[in-house]
Amino acid sequence: MCRNGRYTERGIKSLDGFASQLWTTPAAYTVPVDDRLGPAGVLTEPTSVVAKAWEQVDRTGDRAWFAPRTVLVTGAGPIGLLAAMIGVQRGLDVHVLDRVTEGVKPELVASLGATYHHGSLADAARTARPDVVIEATGVGSVAFDAMAETGSYGIVCLTGVSPRGRTLQIDAGALNRELVLENDVVVGSVNANMRHYRAAADHLAQADVAWLRRLITTTVPLGDFATAFDQGGDDVKVVISLEDS
Repeated sequence: MCRNGRYTERGIKSLDGFASQLWTTPAAYTVPVDDRLGPAGVLTEPTSVVAKAWEQVDRTGDRAWFAPRTVLVTGAGPIGLLAAMIGVQRGLDVHVLDRVTEGVKPELVASLGATYHHGSLADAARTARPDVVIEATGVGSVAFDAMAETGSYGIVCLTGVSPRGRTLQIDAGALNRELVLENDVVVGSVNANMRHYRAAADHLAQADVAWLRRLITTTVPLGDFATAFDQGGDDVKVVISLEDS
């Protein structure tokens, strides 16, 4: 949210990360996590992304009367699954769409009590009739399809980052008409400040720790860090351990 671009973030922009033997940071910039989380505490950062996304959905919905009942999350990676987790915590009817048909992703969705889909977005939306779509794939075609599949006064929140250089053919007039006449909104979101990290810590404290730990499907020792980028499509969250043991 910093408009002059001069913000800093460890390991992301202008500051080194935490993979050193010793480091200090001002206490005012730290957020405690529940001791029960153990290694799952590493999920605080991705959870902050979707905590802010849900905040943006609420603030956008507050333009007028807004009482969402159903959310469709596109993508069952860590961002998508954590967005679904928060949706369940909020008491919503949660649907998750991904390409895989079996394995850990459908199992994690089922464990949440949510509904898993692996067909087209249109088919999933026809079943879910979503008031909110959280887009977490970063696939351009999915993002644009999502904009056309919400109900009236629908909100699409984009959390996935799309690669550049790919082109799509869309009916811009139909999309514009849909957004205007249905009072729909499309908003992009990524984590921004301490408030969202604190919200993330609160959501994780409410979560089933065993479920959270299942999101971490592979742990790679620091000495083999390069292999973390070569994992298969079945992984959800790959974590690099700072201990080589």
